[in-house]
Amino acid sequence: MNLVSYEFVACQAANKGVLILSEFAGAAQSLGAGAILVNPWNVAEVASSIGYALNMSADEREKRHHHNFLHVTTHTSQGWAETFVSELNETIVEAQLRSRQIPPPLPIEAAVDRYACSNNRLLILGFDATLTEPLDALWRKGNQIKELKHKIRSDLREPLRKLCDDPKTTVLVLSGSNRNALDNNFGDFNLWLAAENGIFLRATMGEWMMTMPENTSMDWVDSVKHVFEYFTQRTPRSHFELRETSLIWDYRYSDAEFGRLQARDLLMHLWTGPISNLSLDVVQGSQSIEVRSVGVTKGAAIDRILGEIVHNKGMKEPIDYVLCMGHFLAKDEDIYSYFELMLPSETPTSSSSQVPTPFGTPTAGSSAAPLKKQHSLSPGKKSSFIGESMLDPMMGADRMSLLEGSSLINLQAENYFSC
Repeated sequence: MNLVSYEFVACQAANKGVLILSEFAGAAQSLGAGAILVNPWNVAEVASSIGYALNMSADEREKRHHHNFLHVTTHTSQGWAETFVSELNETIVEAQLRSRQIPPPLPIEAAVDRYACSNNRLLILGFDATLTEPLDALWRKGNQIKELKHKIRSDLREPLRKLCDDPKTTVLVLSGSNRNALDNNFGDFNLWLAAENGIFLRATMGEWMMTMPENTSMDWVDSVKHVFEYFTQRTPRSHFELRETSLIWDYRYSDAEFGRLQARDLLMHLWTGPISNLSLDVVQGSQSIEVRSVGVTKGAAIDRILGEIVHNKGMKEPIDYVLCMGHFLAKDEDIYSYFELMLPSETPTSSSSQVPTPFGTPTAGSSAAPLKKQHSLSPGKKSSFIGESMLDPMMGADRMSLLEGSSLINLQAENYFSC
Protein backbone atom coordinates (compact mmCIF):
# COMPACT_ATOMS: atom_id res chain seq x y z
CA MET A 1 0.00 0.00 0.00
CA ASN A 2 1.22 3.52 -0.79
CA LEU A 3 2.08 5.17 2.54
CA VAL A 4 2.51 8.76 1.28
CA SER A 5 -0.99 9.72 2.43
CA TYR A 6 -0.24 8.37 5.92
CA GLU A 7 3.05 10.27 6.06
CA PHE A 8 1.24 13.46 5.02
CA VAL A 9 -1.29 13.08 7.85
CA ALA A 10 1.47 12.39 10.37
CA CYS A 11 3.30 15.61 9.37
CA GLN A 12 0.27 17.88 9.60
CA ALA A 13 -0.15 18.10 13.38
CA ALA A 14 0.50 21.88 13.27
CA ASN A 15 -0.92 22.91 9.88
CA LYS A 16 -3.97 20.60 9.82
CA GLY A 17 -3.52 20.08 6.07
CA VAL A 18 -6.39 18.64 4.04
CA LEU A 19 -5.87 15.27 2.35
CA ILE A 20 -7.36 14.81 -1.14
CA LEU A 21 -7.38 11.10 -1.95
CA SER A 22 -8.39 8.98 -4.90
CA GLU A 23 -11.42 6.84 -4.10
CA PHE A 24 -9.62 3.96 -5.86
CA ALA A 25 -6.58 4.10 -3.57
CA GLY A 26 -6.21 1.47 -0.88
CA ALA A 27 -5.80 4.19 1.72
CA ALA A 28 -9.33 5.39 0.96
CA GLN A 29 -10.61 2.44 2.98
CA SER A 30 -8.95 3.75 6.16
CA LEU A 31 -8.49 7.52 5.66
CA GLY A 32 -11.75 8.23 3.89
CA ALA A 33 -13.39 9.60 7.04
CA GLY A 34 -11.23 12.73 7.03
CA ALA A 35 -10.06 12.96 3.43
CA ILE A 36 -11.83 14.42 0.43
CA LEU A 37 -12.36 11.46 -1.90
CA VAL A 38 -12.30 12.12 -5.63
CA ASN A 39 -12.42 10.25 -8.90
CA PRO A 40 -8.97 11.09 -10.35
CA TRP A 41 -10.28 10.68 -13.90
CA ASN A 42 -12.81 13.47 -13.35
CA VAL A 43 -10.68 16.58 -13.80
CA ALA A 44 -13.48 18.99 -12.92
CA GLU A 45 -14.17 17.13 -9.68
CA VAL A 46 -10.48 17.16 -8.70
CA ALA A 47 -10.22 20.89 -9.40
CA SER A 48 -13.37 21.60 -7.42
CA SER A 49 -12.07 19.54 -4.48
CA ILE A 50 -8.76 21.44 -4.44
CA GLY A 51 -10.66 24.74 -4.35
CA TYR A 52 -12.85 23.46 -1.54
CA ALA A 53 -9.78 22.34 0.45
CA LEU A 54 -8.06 25.73 0.04
CA ASN A 55 -11.10 27.61 1.29
CA MET A 56 -12.09 25.16 4.05
CA SER A 57 -12.76 26.60 7.48
CA ALA A 58 -10.20 26.02 10.21
CA ASP A 59 -12.76 24.13 12.30
CA GLU A 60 -13.53 21.62 9.55
CA ARG A 61 -9.83 21.21 8.72
CA GLU A 62 -9.10 20.34 12.35
CA LYS A 63 -11.98 17.84 12.56
CA ARG A 64 -10.93 16.09 9.36
CA HIS A 65 -7.30 15.98 10.45
CA HIS A 66 -8.27 14.62 13.87
CA HIS A 67 -10.09 11.62 12.29
CA ASN A 68 -7.12 10.64 10.15
CA PHE A 69 -4.41 11.43 12.70
CA LEU A 70 -6.15 9.21 15.24
CA HIS A 71 -6.21 6.35 12.73
CA VAL A 72 -2.55 6.74 11.75
CA THR A 73 -1.31 6.87 15.34
CA THR A 74 -3.37 3.94 16.59
CA HIS A 75 -3.04 1.57 13.62
CA THR A 76 0.70 1.10 13.93
CA SER A 77 2.89 -1.77 12.77
CA GLN A 78 2.94 -3.07 16.34
CA GLY A 79 -0.84 -3.01 16.47
CA TRP A 80 -1.03 -4.80 13.13
CA ALA A 81 1.37 -7.50 14.35
CA GLU A 82 -0.64 -8.09 17.52
CA THR A 83 -3.90 -8.32 15.56
CA PHE A 84 -2.35 -10.70 13.04
CA VAL A 85 -1.04 -13.06 15.72
CA SER A 86 -4.37 -12.94 17.58
CA GLU A 87 -6.38 -13.78 14.47
CA LEU A 88 -3.91 -16.52 13.56
CA ASN A 89 -4.47 -18.13 16.97
CA GLU A 90 -8.24 -17.85 16.53
CA THR A 91 -7.98 -19.54 13.13
CA ILE A 92 -6.14 -22.47 14.67
CA VAL A 93 -8.83 -22.87 17.32
CA GLU A 94 -11.61 -22.67 14.71
CA ALA A 95 -9.86 -25.28 12.55
CA GLN A 96 -9.60 -27.63 15.51
CA LEU A 97 -13.30 -27.20 16.25
CA ARG A 98 -14.24 -27.87 12.63
CA SER A 99 -12.07 -30.99 12.44
CA ARG A 100 -13.81 -32.42 15.50
CA GLN A 101 -17.25 -31.80 13.97
CA ILE A 102 -16.72 -33.49 10.59
CA PRO A 103 -19.46 -36.14 10.25
CA PRO A 104 -18.63 -39.63 8.98
CA PRO A 105 -18.57 -40.40 5.24
CA LEU A 106 -21.73 -41.34 3.39
CA PRO A 107 -22.28 -45.13 3.65
CA ILE A 108 -22.69 -45.62 -0.09
CA GLU A 109 -23.37 -49.36 0.04
CA ALA A 110 -26.04 -48.89 2.71
CA ALA A 111 -27.62 -46.06 0.73
CA VAL A 112 -27.83 -48.26 -2.36
CA ASP A 113 -29.15 -51.28 -0.41
CA ARG A 114 -31.86 -49.25 1.32
CA TYR A 115 -32.79 -47.68 -2.01
CA ALA A 116 -33.32 -51.14 -3.51
CA CYS A 117 -35.53 -52.21 -0.60
CA SER A 118 -37.77 -49.14 -0.58
CA ASN A 119 -40.99 -48.65 -2.51
CA ASN A 120 -41.49 -44.88 -2.74
CA ARG A 121 -38.24 -42.92 -2.98
CA LEU A 122 -37.54 -39.21 -2.99
CA LEU A 123 -34.23 -37.87 -4.28
CA ILE A 124 -33.60 -34.15 -3.67
CA LEU A 125 -30.58 -32.87 -5.57
CA GLY A 126 -28.97 -29.48 -5.67
CA PHE A 127 -27.85 -28.06 -9.00
CA ASP A 128 -24.93 -25.64 -8.80
CA ALA A 129 -21.72 -27.46 -7.69
CA THR A 130 -23.66 -30.72 -7.31
CA LEU A 131 -24.70 -31.71 -10.82
CA THR A 132 -22.81 -29.07 -12.81
CA GLU A 133 -19.50 -29.02 -14.66
CA PRO A 134 -16.57 -27.42 -12.79
CA LEU A 135 -16.75 -23.68 -13.32
CA ASP A 136 -13.14 -23.27 -14.45
CA ALA A 137 -13.81 -25.60 -17.37
CA LEU A 138 -16.68 -23.41 -18.49
CA TRP A 139 -15.66 -19.82 -18.19
CA ARG A 140 -11.95 -19.37 -18.84
CA LYS A 141 -10.45 -19.01 -22.28
CA GLY A 142 -7.22 -17.15 -21.76
CA ASN A 143 -8.27 -14.05 -19.86
CA GLN A 144 -11.69 -13.82 -21.44
CA ILE A 145 -14.98 -14.92 -19.95
CA LYS A 146 -16.24 -17.63 -22.26
CA GLU A 147 -19.42 -18.89 -20.65
CA LEU A 148 -21.28 -18.09 -17.42
CA LYS A 149 -24.05 -20.65 -17.71
CA HIS A 150 -24.06 -23.73 -15.52
CA LYS A 151 -24.27 -27.02 -17.40
CA ILE A 152 -25.06 -30.47 -16.09
CA ARG A 153 -22.11 -32.85 -16.20
CA SER A 154 -22.24 -35.06 -19.28
CA ASP A 155 -21.40 -38.23 -17.33
CA LEU A 156 -24.42 -37.71 -15.06
CA ARG A 157 -27.05 -37.43 -17.77
CA GLU A 158 -27.60 -41.13 -18.40
CA PRO A 159 -27.56 -42.31 -14.73
CA LEU A 160 -29.90 -39.45 -13.81
CA ARG A 161 -32.24 -40.35 -16.67
CA LYS A 162 -32.45 -43.94 -15.41
CA LEU A 163 -33.37 -42.73 -11.93
CA CYS A 164 -36.01 -40.40 -13.34
CA ASP A 165 -37.58 -43.20 -15.38
CA ASP A 166 -37.96 -45.47 -12.32
CA PRO A 167 -41.69 -45.38 -11.40
CA LYS A 168 -40.84 -45.84 -7.70
CA THR A 169 -38.50 -42.83 -7.64
CA THR A 170 -39.31 -39.11 -7.60
CA VAL A 171 -36.39 -36.83 -8.43
CA LEU A 172 -36.47 -33.16 -7.45
CA VAL A 173 -33.79 -30.67 -8.48
CA LEU A 174 -33.96 -27.86 -5.92
CA SER A 175 -31.90 -24.83 -6.87
CA GLY A 176 -31.41 -21.13 -6.32
CA SER A 177 -30.95 -20.71 -10.08
CA ASN A 178 -33.61 -19.15 -12.28
CA ARG A 179 -36.14 -21.08 -14.32
CA ASN A 180 -34.31 -20.75 -17.63
CA ALA A 181 -31.16 -22.38 -16.24
CA LEU A 182 -33.13 -25.43 -15.08
CA ASP A 183 -35.22 -25.62 -18.25
CA ASN A 184 -32.11 -25.59 -20.42
CA ASN A 185 -30.51 -28.46 -18.50
CA PHE A 186 -33.42 -30.70 -17.53
CA GLY A 187 -36.14 -30.08 -20.11
CA ASP A 188 -35.89 -33.66 -21.45
CA PHE A 189 -35.81 -35.39 -18.03
CA ASN A 190 -38.84 -36.83 -16.23
CA LEU A 191 -38.35 -35.04 -12.92
CA TRP A 192 -39.44 -32.03 -10.84
CA LEU A 193 -37.72 -28.66 -10.94
CA ALA A 194 -37.80 -26.07 -8.14
CA ALA A 195 -36.22 -22.74 -9.11
CA GLU A 196 -35.24 -19.68 -7.07
CA ASN A 197 -35.09 -21.60 -3.77
CA GLY A 198 -38.42 -23.32 -4.35
CA ILE A 199 -40.51 -20.27 -5.23
CA PHE A 200 -41.19 -21.70 -8.72
CA LEU A 201 -42.06 -25.36 -9.28
CA ARG A 202 -42.92 -27.57 -12.21
CA ALA A 203 -42.78 -31.11 -13.47
CA THR A 204 -40.82 -31.18 -16.72
CA MET A 205 -44.04 -32.18 -18.50
CA GLY A 206 -46.02 -29.30 -16.97
CA GLU A 207 -46.01 -25.54 -16.56
CA TRP A 208 -44.24 -23.44 -13.96
CA MET A 209 -46.30 -22.52 -10.91
CA MET A 210 -45.53 -20.05 -8.13
CA THR A 211 -45.61 -21.35 -4.57
CA MET A 212 -45.34 -17.90 -3.00
CA PRO A 213 -48.28 -15.56 -2.26
CA GLU A 214 -48.84 -13.13 -5.10
CA ASN A 215 -49.03 -10.10 -2.77
CA THR A 216 -45.42 -10.46 -1.60
CA SER A 217 -43.80 -7.05 -1.96
CA MET A 218 -40.85 -6.66 -4.30
CA ASP A 219 -40.64 -2.86 -3.97
CA TRP A 220 -37.10 -3.13 -2.65
CA VAL A 221 -35.64 -4.49 -5.90
CA ASP A 222 -34.77 -1.19 -7.61
CA SER A 223 -32.85 0.27 -4.67
CA VAL A 224 -30.81 -2.91 -4.19
CA LYS A 225 -30.26 -3.14 -7.94
CA HIS A 226 -28.64 0.33 -7.97
CA VAL A 227 -26.14 -0.80 -5.31
CA PHE A 228 -25.32 -3.97 -7.23
CA GLU A 229 -24.87 -2.02 -10.47
CA TYR A 230 -22.47 0.38 -8.77
CA PHE A 231 -20.26 -2.40 -7.40
CA THR A 232 -20.40 -4.34 -10.67
CA GLN A 233 -18.96 -1.31 -12.47
CA ARG A 234 -16.11 -0.89 -9.99
CA THR A 235 -15.28 -4.61 -9.63
CA PRO A 236 -13.84 -6.10 -12.84
CA ARG A 237 -15.34 -9.46 -13.87
CA SER A 238 -18.12 -9.30 -11.32
CA HIS A 239 -21.74 -9.46 -12.42
CA PHE A 240 -25.18 -9.40 -10.86
CA GLU A 241 -28.27 -11.40 -11.72
CA LEU A 242 -31.77 -10.03 -11.38
CA ARG A 243 -34.15 -12.88 -10.61
CA GLU A 244 -37.87 -12.69 -10.07
CA THR A 245 -37.68 -13.00 -6.28
CA SER A 246 -34.07 -12.11 -5.47
CA LEU A 247 -30.89 -10.37 -6.63
CA ILE A 248 -27.42 -11.89 -6.60
CA TRP A 249 -24.05 -10.16 -6.95
CA ASP A 250 -21.38 -12.67 -7.98
CA TYR A 251 -17.65 -11.95 -7.84
CA ARG A 252 -16.23 -15.46 -8.31
CA TYR A 253 -14.45 -14.38 -11.51
CA SER A 254 -12.86 -11.30 -9.92
CA ASP A 255 -9.54 -11.03 -8.16
CA ALA A 256 -10.15 -12.93 -4.93
CA GLU A 257 -8.79 -10.36 -2.46
CA PHE A 258 -10.22 -7.33 -4.25
CA GLY A 259 -13.59 -9.05 -4.62
CA ARG A 260 -13.68 -9.79 -0.90
CA LEU A 261 -12.99 -6.15 -0.03
CA GLN A 262 -15.65 -4.96 -2.45
CA ALA A 263 -18.14 -7.45 -1.01
CA ARG A 264 -17.50 -6.03 2.45
CA ASP A 265 -18.17 -2.51 1.21
CA LEU A 266 -21.28 -3.65 -0.65
CA LEU A 267 -22.68 -5.14 2.54
CA MET A 268 -22.10 -1.86 4.37
CA HIS A 269 -23.94 0.00 1.62
CA LEU A 270 -26.87 -2.39 1.88
CA TRP A 271 -27.17 -2.43 5.66
CA THR A 272 -26.93 1.33 6.03
CA GLY A 273 -29.02 2.12 2.96
CA PRO A 274 -31.78 0.41 1.00
CA ILE A 275 -32.42 -2.57 3.29
CA SER A 276 -31.94 -0.96 6.70
CA ASN A 277 -35.67 -0.95 7.50
CA LEU A 278 -36.92 -3.81 5.31
CA SER A 279 -37.69 -7.47 6.02
CA LEU A 280 -34.98 -8.91 3.80
CA ASP A 281 -32.33 -11.58 4.17
CA VAL A 282 -28.78 -10.97 2.99
CA VAL A 283 -27.27 -14.37 2.22
CA GLN A 284 -23.49 -14.53 1.87
CA GLY A 285 -22.13 -17.30 -0.31
CA SER A 286 -18.45 -18.16 -0.74
CA GLN A 287 -18.13 -15.54 -3.51
CA SER A 288 -21.58 -14.05 -3.83
CA ILE A 289 -24.14 -11.93 -2.01
CA GLU A 290 -27.85 -12.55 -2.42
CA VAL A 291 -30.73 -10.37 -1.22
CA ARG A 292 -34.16 -11.97 -0.90
CA SER A 293 -37.31 -11.69 1.16
CA VAL A 294 -37.29 -13.12 4.67
CA GLY A 295 -38.33 -16.77 4.77
CA VAL A 296 -37.39 -17.59 1.17
CA THR A 297 -35.26 -20.68 1.84
CA LYS A 298 -35.24 -24.19 0.46
CA GLY A 299 -36.30 -25.59 3.82
CA ALA A 300 -39.29 -23.24 4.05
CA ALA A 301 -40.38 -24.28 0.55
CA ILE A 302 -39.95 -28.05 0.78
CA ASP A 303 -43.35 -28.80 2.35
CA ARG A 304 -45.15 -26.76 -0.29
CA ILE A 305 -43.17 -28.56 -2.97
CA LEU A 306 -43.85 -32.03 -1.60
CA GLY A 307 -47.53 -31.19 -1.26
CA GLU A 308 -47.72 -30.27 -4.93
CA ILE A 309 -45.82 -33.41 -5.96
CA VAL A 310 -48.05 -35.68 -3.87
CA HIS A 311 -51.17 -34.00 -5.22
CA ASN A 312 -49.99 -34.08 -8.83
CA LYS A 313 -48.89 -37.73 -8.80
CA GLY A 314 -51.86 -38.90 -6.75
CA MET A 315 -49.35 -40.51 -4.40
CA LYS A 316 -50.90 -42.95 -1.94
CA GLU A 317 -47.95 -44.99 -0.66
CA PRO A 318 -45.82 -43.27 2.01
CA ILE A 319 -42.37 -41.96 1.10
CA ASP A 320 -40.02 -44.39 2.83
CA TYR A 321 -36.62 -43.33 1.43
CA VAL A 322 -35.04 -39.88 1.12
CA LEU A 323 -31.65 -38.87 -0.26
CA CYS A 324 -30.98 -35.15 0.09
CA MET A 325 -27.75 -34.08 -1.60
CA GLY A 326 -26.60 -30.57 -2.42
CA HIS A 327 -24.02 -27.82 -2.05
CA PHE A 328 -26.49 -25.51 -0.31
CA LEU A 329 -25.73 -22.18 1.32
CA ALA A 330 -25.88 -22.16 5.10
CA LYS A 331 -29.18 -20.26 4.97
CA ASP A 332 -30.75 -23.09 2.96
CA GLU A 333 -29.52 -26.02 5.02
CA ASP A 334 -32.84 -26.02 6.89
CA ILE A 335 -33.92 -28.44 4.16
CA TYR A 336 -32.00 -31.12 6.08
CA SER A 337 -33.67 -30.34 9.40
CA TYR A 338 -37.09 -30.63 7.73
CA PHE A 339 -36.55 -34.37 7.27
CA GLU A 340 -34.62 -34.82 10.50
CA LEU A 341 -37.69 -33.73 12.43
CA MET A 342 -39.62 -36.65 10.94
CA LEU A 343 -37.23 -39.22 12.39
CA PRO A 344 -37.99 -41.24 15.55
CA SER A 345 -35.84 -40.35 18.56
CA GLU A 346 -34.77 -43.89 19.40
CA THR A 347 -33.00 -44.55 16.09
CA PRO A 348 -29.25 -44.02 15.75
CA THR A 349 -27.99 -40.94 14.00
CA SER A 350 -26.19 -41.05 10.67
CA SER A 351 -24.85 -38.45 8.31
CA SER A 352 -22.35 -37.92 5.54
CA SER A 353 -19.40 -35.68 4.80
CA GLN A 354 -16.86 -35.21 2.02
CA VAL A 355 -19.12 -37.38 -0.07
CA PRO A 356 -19.04 -38.09 -3.78
CA THR A 357 -21.33 -36.11 -5.99
CA PRO A 358 -24.11 -38.34 -7.38
CA PHE A 359 -22.52 -41.11 -9.45
CA GLY A 360 -19.30 -39.13 -9.72
CA THR A 361 -16.11 -37.91 -8.15
CA PRO A 362 -15.86 -36.30 -4.72
CA THR A 363 -16.69 -32.61 -4.37
CA ALA A 364 -14.45 -30.69 -2.01
CA GLY A 365 -16.25 -28.91 0.77
CA SER A 366 -19.32 -31.13 0.84
CA SER A 367 -20.71 -31.44 4.32
CA ALA A 368 -23.57 -33.24 5.92
CA ALA A 369 -26.50 -32.04 7.92
CA PRO A 370 -26.14 -34.22 11.03
CA LEU A 371 -29.30 -36.01 12.10
CA LYS A 372 -30.68 -34.68 15.36
CA LYS A 373 -32.51 -36.87 17.81
CA GLN A 374 -36.17 -35.93 17.64
CA HIS A 375 -39.31 -37.29 19.22
CA SER A 376 -41.67 -39.08 16.88
CA LEU A 377 -44.39 -36.75 15.74
CA SER A 378 -47.97 -37.70 15.27
CA PRO A 379 -49.69 -36.18 12.22
CA GLY A 380 -51.24 -33.61 14.50
CA LYS A 381 -47.90 -32.61 15.94
CA LYS A 382 -46.33 -32.43 12.49
CA SER A 383 -49.00 -30.04 11.38
CA SER A 384 -48.47 -27.98 14.50
CA PHE A 385 -44.73 -27.73 13.88
CA ILE A 386 -45.18 -26.76 10.26
CA GLY A 387 -47.76 -24.19 11.25
CA GLU A 388 -45.37 -22.62 13.75
CA SER A 389 -42.01 -22.95 12.02
CA MET A 390 -42.61 -23.31 8.31
CA LEU A 391 -45.74 -21.32 7.58
CA ASP A 392 -44.13 -17.92 7.44
CA PRO A 393 -45.66 -15.07 5.41
CA MET A 394 -44.14 -16.58 2.27
CA MET A 395 -46.05 -19.84 2.60
CA GLY A 396 -49.58 -19.27 1.33
CA ALA A 397 -51.61 -21.23 3.91
CA ASP A 398 -54.65 -21.30 1.66
CA ARG A 399 -53.17 -23.96 -0.65
CA MET A 400 -55.17 -27.17 -0.34
CA SER A 401 -52.18 -29.47 -0.72
CA LEU A 402 -49.95 -27.63 1.72
CA LEU A 403 -49.60 -30.36 4.36
CA GLU A 404 -49.82 -33.36 2.07
CA GLY A 405 -46.04 -33.57 1.72
CA SER A 406 -45.28 -34.07 5.40
CA SER A 407 -48.32 -36.26 6.05
CA LEU A 408 -47.18 -38.84 3.48
CA ILE A 409 -43.63 -39.23 4.82
CA ASN A 410 -43.00 -42.39 6.84
CA LEU A 411 -39.26 -42.13 7.31
CA GLN A 412 -36.85 -44.16 9.44
CA ALA A 413 -33.29 -43.03 10.14
CA GLU A 414 -31.80 -45.94 8.23
CA ASN A 415 -33.69 -44.77 5.12
CA TYR A 416 -32.59 -41.12 5.28
CA PHE A 417 -29.29 -40.03 3.76
CA SER A 418 -28.04 -36.45 3.55
CA CYS A 419 -24.84 -34.91 2.27
